[in-house]
Amino acid sequence: SRLQAAPVPPSRERDSAKLSIRSRGPLAAMSFAKQLVVDCRGHLLGRLSSIIAKELLNGQQVVLVRAEDVNMSGSLYRAKLKYANFKRKKTNSNPRHGPFHQRAPSKILWRTIRGMVPHKTARGAAALDRLKCYEGIPHPFDRKKRMVIPAALKVLRIRPERKFCKLGDLSSLFGWKHSALIERLEGQRKVKSEAFHKKKVSSTRAKSAAVKKVKVSAEDQKILESAGFA
Repeated sequence: SRLQAAPVPPSRERDSAKLSIRSRGPLAAMSFAKQLVVDCRGHLLGRLSSIIAKELLNGQQVVLVRAEDVNMSGSLYRAKLKYANFKRKKTNSNPRHGPFHQRAPSKILWRTIRGMVPHKTARGAAALDRLKCYEGIPHPFDRKKRMVIPAALKVLRIRPERKFCKLGDLSSLFGWKHSALIERLEGQRKVKSEAFHKKKVSSTRAKSAAVKKVKVSAEDQKILESAGFA
């Protein structure tokens, strides 16, 4: 036939061998959850953002909830000065061209992560599409298992006497108007969550007590042991 495979140069053979060796490493065995829901409460802004940015670029879908409870090292006064300095930056000829100064905690968190992703490339834009940020914990995610990231937790990363502030407090100072609403909705969610937890604990205890009370005959015990359930 006319179509024949071109001979592979020896240098390219060596490169392909290196690639196959690398692909058998830990990266090849990486597995992804369908969607990671991260509870941002008590996490440091920069450390959380860098870890999430890497996960997004690796292909993981991430949902960040309770963005208003993200912590920042340094006092609120210091954070206020930094944000005021950022607010001064604008396009001189037409400020509507940007940069845009987000006020909501979820948008500030999103923009921080965007700065750690090559968002002007197709790969970076696709990574940002995998990210969702919310204040509070809205409906589908209040019933899902939420994760924390130990490498970004304030209590594990900065000394206890150091000053810190919350992202929600900074947002409120610069025009975010929904802190009271989020607080009310979170109060309602916590009441429901506590009731669900009590119900789950009582049902688990009742089930374990019922299993202990059950008496199995010798014949049934042999069948269970043969099946590997004993």
